Amino acid sequence: MAERAAAPGARKGFSLPQVPKILVYGVGFVPAVWLFYQGINDRLGADPMRYLEQALGLWALRFLIATLAITPLRQLFAVNLLRYRRALGLLAFYYALLHLLTYLVLDQGLDLAAIGADIVKRPYITIGMATFVILVPLALTSTNAAIRRMGGQAWARLHRLVYVAAIGAVLHFILVVKSWPPEPLVYAAIVTGLLGYRLVHSLGRKAAPRRRPA
Repeated sequence: MAERAAAPGARKGFSLPQVPKILVYGVGFVPAVWLFYQGINDRLGADPMRYLEQALGLWALRFLIATLAITPLRQLFAVNLLRYRRALGLLAFYYALLHLLTYLVLDQGLDLAAIGADIVKRPYITIGMATFVILVPLALTSTNAAIRRMGGQAWARLHRLVYVAAIGAVLHFILVVKSWPPEPLVYAAIVTGLLGYRLVHSLGRKAAPRRRPA
């Protein structure tokens, strides 16, 4: 989830006016603050716990999608938001953590037996837990120090797990809502498009003939 330096000769693209990263975090946490404020004031509807859980999880998915969109935006539209990728990735993790804590503490009351039974019996819980486990090492290594310590190639291999996390997050969302409304399918289509683009782009680079030195 951390920023990587662009490869030599890579298209740098158009950099938008720089916004302080702390402002990105501040704006990113506004939905969480608003949701908890609404919850404290009993304004989350007939089933506030379910609404809060799903809303926090949905924001985690949105920030995960935003993270995945950084590279296609730069390559296709020359819009360079690379410096914000770490912040967006960490926001995705923080919302996933809030989503998980809401389930563990507010919903289940830290009843470990009930939580364990849910993980075993309910596929969407199993997938959600596995997805969060994948996000943990990505968040922990989202620093420049981690890149230096691991080495660029090893770090890049680890952070490709974000693709697996995105698939897991979409499956979790689809299985939670169960009735197949349009919204989770739209998110599934967006993730499929972003991952499909990366696959096609990667295959195209491998198939392109390499220029020999003159």
